[in-house]
Amino acid sequence: MKSDSIAVGISGILFGLIAGWVIGSQQAKLGPQVATPQAAAQPANPAGDGSTPALLDETQVTAYKSVAEREPSNPAPRVQLGNLYFDAQRFDDAIKWYSEGLKLAPKDPDVSTDLGVAYYYTNQFDKALEQFDHSLKVDPKHVKTFLNLGVVRARGKQDLAGAQKAWEEVVRLAPGSPEAQQAGRMLEAIRSAHPSTGSTSPPGS
Repeated sequence: MKSDSIAVGISGILFGLIAGWVIGSQQAKLGPQVATPQAAAQPANPAGDGSTPALLDETQVTAYKSVAEREPSNPAPRVQLGNLYFDAQRFDDAIKWYSEGLKLAPKDPDVSTDLGVAYYYTNQFDKALEQFDHSLKVDPKHVKTFLNLGVVRARGKQDLAGAQKAWEEVVRLAPGSPEAQQAGRMLEAIRSAHPSTGSTSPPGS
């Protein structure tokens, strides 16, 4: 797994733990959407481990585009197209389709957060954070948004304090969940790398 050092001096172990935790919210509903971030300077291969992106299924793309054209008020085919392009690591195309889906379903925090994740992979960190803000306005307890917010704060903005706050919120909102376990390990890694960093919440078990 490839990780680059940054000015705040986070250990390689911390970045190794971060890798793989930028998570699309659609995976439970609309198919797999997990990706692994690498150094921001090289967004074309998020896994950073030599893996290749999923092959784009052109048949599915054509089918969903056809549905989108027939049903201009239906966000679902647009979100599905965003998922397909995201999995193929074509993030600009994913942004286009997630944006169209979100226009039709502005109160869907899952789509909003997936759009924010796609912004992250195109090095648009401020846009990613703005999108997560929108997600949390719609659903202030959206756990995956807080989990992703921490990753973007840590890797994109080099803001450990902001990342810690976001991950502590994950633990508070969903104790014992897989997301809380991930956030808990990240909080522990922060404390190990930076012993002076305090924590107001215990890590997930």
